[in-house]
Amino acid sequence: MPRPDELRLIARVARMYHLEDIKQSDIADRLMISQATISRLLRRAREEDIVRISVRTPSGTFPECEESLCRKFAMREVIIAECAEEREGQILRRIGEAAAHYLETTLQPGEIIGISSWSESLLHTVENIHPPRKATQGRVVQILGGMGDPSVQKHATNLTRRLAQLMGAQPQPLPTQGVTHSKTAQEALIGDPFVQETMRFFPQITTALVGIGGVEPSKLLADSGNVFTSDELAELARLGAVGDICLNFFDERGQPVPSAFQERVIGITLETLRSARRVVAVAGGARKRAAILGAMRGHLIDVLITDQYTAAWLDAAQT
Repeated sequence: MPRPDELRLIARVARMYHLEDIKQSDIADRLMISQATISRLLRRAREEDIVRISVRTPSGTFPECEESLCRKFAMREVIIAECAEEREGQILRRIGEAAAHYLETTLQPGEIIGISSWSESLLHTVENIHPPRKATQGRVVQILGGMGDPSVQKHATNLTRRLAQLMGAQPQPLPTQGVTHSKTAQEALIGDPFVQETMRFFPQITTALVGIGGVEPSKLLADSGNVFTSDELAELARLGAVGDICLNFFDERGQPVPSAFQERVIGITLETLRSARRVVAVAGGARKRAAILGAMRGHLIDVLITDQYTAAWLDAAQT
């Protein structure tokens, strides 16, 4: 049991530090006590229940669920966006806004940023990014073939070029489609010097921005023409696929699903994606929950930005 005079000193130091905003070094000088002792006394103040620290959770934020998901799936970061209702359009807008803020505050100068094409969530992300006060330089690399139906071609092109413009970086588009008609066509296109020039940056990517797709493609991806046939998608589902990242399909445990279809894709592989310093996934909505869960179980992503309904579902799911 601490003596009253010891408790008095602990309380005195705690009041000076927490209520009077005096730095530890200044407290040490005033009381003629070492700074190490001041630190020890402040720690004792919490242990003796003299100081109680509480953090008020602001409305519209979900820190407990974010922390729970980080622990449960060994994630670096989980960011949950508040949505007034569980509609896909609103979810895409809100997670896009949250992702934009995350990138604005965490991207470092000189990064090589990889970005997937044909992702509505990433389209909303880029639309909401504010240019940094100081250009980050670096490079923005398209990591999945973006050529497709001319009516939606602007989406894939805009993602890479617009993000590069906002960041003051060099755009590096991947000038080919994401899915070819055959393995022979894929091999021929990968041999193109301009395609090779972009693909050589894949192993150098520091931050990869990806969407997570279900086996059933989104309307944007379907309209682009960069999709497999319905029979091929049914075969992938039969093989156990629950979703994809950059058209790399995986099962409910996040393990790759081998198939001949993969030989027709032009884009980054899951193996190369793992070499990035961080992989940031922007995805939400009921249609993609199984895919997001699989990606988290397989540690395919480091950061997830999602909606509150999907986050609650993930928190209740088994690891």
